[in-house]
Amino acid sequence: MTTYTGDQLDGLVAVLHVIRAGEARTRPELTRATGLGRTVVTQRLGQLLAAGLVEEGALGRSTGGRAPRELRFRAEAGSVLAAELGATAITAGLTDLNGELLAERTEAWDVSLGAEATLGRLEALFDELVDDTLPVWGVGVGLPGPVEFRTGRPVSPPIMPGWDGYPVRDRLTARYRAPAWVDNEVNLMALGELRAGAGRSERDLIYLKMGSGIGAGLVSGGRLHRGAQGCAGDLGHVAVLTGEAPVTCRCGNLNCLEALAGGIALARDGTEAARANRSPFLAGRLTSGRPLTARDVADAAEHGDPVAVELLTRAGRLVGDTLATLVSMFNPAHVVVGGGVAESGDQLLAALRESVYRRSLPLATRELRITRSSLSHRAGLVGAAHMVTDELFSRARLGGWITEGTPATA
Repeated sequence: MTTYTGDQLDGLVAVLHVIRAGEARTRPELTRATGLGRTVVTQRLGQLLAAGLVEEGALGRSTGGRAPRELRFRAEAGSVLAAELGATAITAGLTDLNGELLAERTEAWDVSLGAEATLGRLEALFDELVDDTLPVWGVGVGLPGPVEFRTGRPVSPPIMPGWDGYPVRDRLTARYRAPAWVDNEVNLMALGELRAGAGRSERDLIYLKMGSGIGAGLVSGGRLHRGAQGCAGDLGHVAVLTGEAPVTCRCGNLNCLEALAGGIALARDGTEAARANRSPFLAGRLTSGRPLTARDVADAAEHGDPVAVELLTRAGRLVGDTLATLVSMFNPAHVVVGGGVAESGDQLLAALRESVYRRSLPLATRELRITRSSLSHRAGLVGAAHMVTDELFSRARLGGWITEGTPATA
């Protein structure tokens, strides 16, 4: 097995990175993009060619001498199994090594059914997706709760009874004989938008998820910021003072932001309005016999129901007031808003924007953009795939498996 020195590994990672990113397609471009000498570039490129990670293609444009061969990252050399587990659904996908989605499965699921049942169902979906012609090089999963990234274990997740400390990463690594990584779903949504969505050109970004719960993913200097233990950005459990009767959150605390403005809160408040006959539209929906959801409140608002409009506006205002503090502290260039509730109508997003611009520092909002997610429900899936490839091709790991040709384990 080849052992790389620190400088050799740095060069290998640098050359692979610029080819993967499309920043260089020929040897001369590699030399300019990496700042490495021609001999070093030739050596490192030879190692990547031998490993099957890069291949030479057609002749490129000549700049006066012999036309150089164009280089291409072989994204089809392996595949990644990626998944986002939400509170009420499982989304699983198969991607290539560029994070391009090749196949996808989504189905309703209650994550509170527990780790064994949920991961068993996820594995069944993964098994449907596996392509025998594309070896699995890694597995990435997002969970709807706090995750200690170092161990891949959820820690006291409020809506996931029985999941605390469960070895999710170890189970998936053993099942698919490939390295696995697990993170909070909102972190992966932020990473997905950073790499392939609305935040692609940004270096400082907040991804705000408004779904059943509320959370934020932070990108600083072009890198995902997880914090010391992996729980940075847990905006949903910030306490909010409203002057109203306190509401108990799923985490057990009072007046958490998501208990007042998340999807479950909207469904709860919409149901109360329907039962009190303050909202004819929602009262009509309630007669169907099924519980109301945040989507029903959004539908009511789209039909001009004043109570529903007020509920969405209030939710946007509460989230915007809390987000404004984070904007002033973190000073992002872009806030990307996603999740099922965020897609519920213009009233919520308008109220959120108004609160952020009104309450944040003027310098922090001078060039700030607040937009909807461009990846929608696929943000977490795309982010999970990029989490895996970022780790596989990192300096800490690439040298440990490249001479084997694949990171898969026996």
